[in-house]
Amino acid sequence: MISIDNELRRLVEDQHGIATFSQLRPYGYTRKCIQHAIESGQWQQVMHGVYAVNNGILPRPALLVAALLYGGGSAALSHDTSAEEWHMIAVDPTAPIHITVRYGCSAVSQPPTVIRPTNRLGPRQGVVHPGVLVHRSRAIAHIVVATDPPRTTKVDTAIDCAVAANTPREAFSTLIALVTNGNIRLAEIQRRVEQRKPRRYNNAINDAIELLANGVQSVLEFRYAIDVEKTHGLPTARRQRPVIVDGRTLFEDVDYSECGVELIVRLDGREAHSMGHIAFRDRRRENAAELAGKHSLVYGWDETHGTPCLVAAEVRSVLERGGWSGDNPCPNCA
Repeated sequence: MISIDNELRRLVEDQHGIATFSQLRPYGYTRKCIQHAIESGQWQQVMHGVYAVNNGILPRPALLVAALLYGGGSAALSHDTSAEEWHMIAVDPTAPIHITVRYGCSAVSQPPTVIRPTNRLGPRQGVVHPGVLVHRSRAIAHIVVATDPPRTTKVDTAIDCAVAANTPREAFSTLIALVTNGNIRLAEIQRRVEQRKPRRYNNAINDAIELLANGVQSVLEFRYAIDVEKTHGLPTARRQRPVIVDGRTLFEDVDYSECGVELIVRLDGREAHSMGHIAFRDRRRENAAELAGKHSLVYGWDETHGTPCLVAAEVRSVLERGGWSGDNPCPNCA
């Protein structure tokens, strides 16, 4: 049985059971000794030079630490992994860990670490680590925050994910989704894009910022603005228009009054609108609109994302009854 020095044990515990060869060597662990621990099933090799001093399934904190130790002292979580840690997107346990390192660092991307079946006594079979995607940045000192573990800032994470997208359209939607999910202020994303001018998708990123500046505050509102309004040639509405209800300032999601038609479109995010006090507020807002003589339509994610042509047809019908007219360029409708 491999014994661990108390000082080393504290280090390993702080690192969720992960250690590098350079950390183990001062305590007398040679490569031959480590290899014996791996082959006997006591330890696991997570990736080159990085080991788990146990033979169980590694929890997510251990996977993140292993990736950072592999990347070296300047490494930080970035891109999709940082977005997961900021709760801007859902965690995908099968996806590789993204890290950003300084230029000049020798670390390169690594595929998943898999233990193959063996006839010898050894550790469990299967995927030990989902792999590492290594990015490099000359501005790493300015884009990382000292969280535990370290990661890129919210705004830099959003920009990095957008730039890494496969297409301009994906970059456009990614930036809006992360900015809205992460509650990133518009001024902050505008300032950061100016400081770190993206080398890819400049137009798409600037278009996304313009849409955010026009009042889009959620992924649902973004889908309505693009898939319903823009795709179907509907007029550009005013978003987040303030309205006084019971002495309080509330905001209408989509207001077509400036187009000459008294029509309000409300976008009902199920989670946000399920709380009792918010539901009551929304009912009071709907009543206030009715008393002011404004038509109102309500759509949720399923309709806006799943049947945008149907939603657009209904909105168009009300707008045309109010005197507005315009062509419908949507190829699906045609």
